[in-house]
Amino acid sequence: MPIYLYIDRGTFVHRLHPTVKVFALFIMFWSVYWVDNPIALLPVGLVMLWIAQLTDSWPNFYRLRWLFAILVFTTTIAWMVFYRRGAVLVNVPVFHVSRLSLVFGFGRGIKLAELLAASVLFLSTTKIEEFTYGLQRMRVPYRVSFAISLSFRLVPLFIDSAVTIVDAQRLRGYDFNQGGPIERVRRYVPVVIPVFMGALRKANNMAMALEARGFGFSHEPTTFIEYPVTGADVLAFAFLIGLGTLNFMLYWTGLGGIGPLK
Repeated sequence: MPIYLYIDRGTFVHRLHPTVKVFALFIMFWSVYWVDNPIALLPVGLVMLWIAQLTDSWPNFYRLRWLFAILVFTTTIAWMVFYRRGAVLVNVPVFHVSRLSLVFGFGRGIKLAELLAASVLFLSTTKIEEFTYGLQRMRVPYRVSFAISLSFRLVPLFIDSAVTIVDAQRLRGYDFNQGGPIERVRRYVPVVIPVFMGALRKANNMAMALEARGFGFSHEPTTFIEYPVTGADVLAFAFLIGLGTLNFMLYWTGLGGIGPLK
């Protein structure tokens, strides 16, 4: 099972300048933030679907399909409890089932799903080195950009260590599926200790490796790879500016809101 989301393809999205990719992630978050109406969220969703088809990122979406479904479903249900507005359609204890609560809750669920989709697309088309380079070109301090990119490296490694330890315990006859749900969760507790110890060991080795390579000696370190700006980068940047402006105008004009639903 692959532990990284990056999918190596030769599409123009993969070849975009790293700064444009980081800016695209920001624009997607920006666009989703200003809009609440599920219909108004449709343009951003269509753009993401087009990029996913173009970059062949569907394997990553398939791996996370249940997370998308849970996000939309649970968010819709939660807002039917807390967003108690509009005329009640069905009398259900605790839940306020109205047209307004349904549309608002579903819109919030779609927003979270699109935020997750934007992140999946970014990680599917961007290497960690490109992410660090893009942050540096956007004048993010080197230590901060390195720490952010480092988190994307270490989390998959910790997950891989946990999977390896679970497989090793199963080969030794330890059954993780024995008992009820609570008992199954309790049986995974012994896995936490070796994963935690392995994380400390990796952190210590990484600290020594960074020290040996002179980390922090310069605030503007050089890079081995240079990414030239091309015409595709300029067109993509202009498109992103237009997309962000469109969604902000939807908010400004009120078209992106829920509206006076009854």
